[in-house]
Amino acid sequence: MSSGTDDEGPDLPDVAGPPDSWQQISLAELRAYRRKLAEEEEKVSYWRRLVHARLDVIEAESQHERSLTIDELIRVLGDTGTGRTRTALVSVRAADDLPELPVLHDMWVTEVDANDAGAVAEAVRRLRSAEAQLTDYRKALHARLDEATAELIVRYRADPPSALVAFESPHTGPARGGAA
Repeated sequence: MSSGTDDEGPDLPDVAGPPDSWQQISLAELRAYRRKLAEEEEKVSYWRRLVHARLDVIEAESQHERSLTIDELIRVLGDTGTGRTRTALVSVRAADDLPELPVLHDMWVTEVDANDAGAVAEAVRRLRSAEAQLTDYRKALHARLDEATAELIVRYRADPPSALVAFESPHTGPARGGAA
């Protein structure tokens, strides 16, 4: 993970690529792998939202040439600008290796003088670069999630009772239908 500096990136869970053959891993390992990918995707999506929010604030402050008031800040952070809501995941085929993540230190643009066009442009450049890297990484995670989900479906179709683990209770074991 690098972005042109010697700083180290965040501590990330192991989201190594899928095995050469899905048959090399057990159903429990497959579920754990998919869960780890989903947790990582959630973190990356959160980082992307933070980058987008910071971009919105910097751009709004540069238009006003001052810090935003609380009411302006609420409006800037509450407006998506598109009126659209989140859409479903789209299956994307990514490269085998996950793209590098930006160094988080480079992403966090904390102080920018709204009157300094050069500083604003540099902050926006850094944030847009971080956002692009996070987007590429998230797309690769989605591709791996799609692959793991497809393998789970194959296994559940071959052995439907194996899907019942979702209904297991740590106290009672697998659900078997009927009254509890």
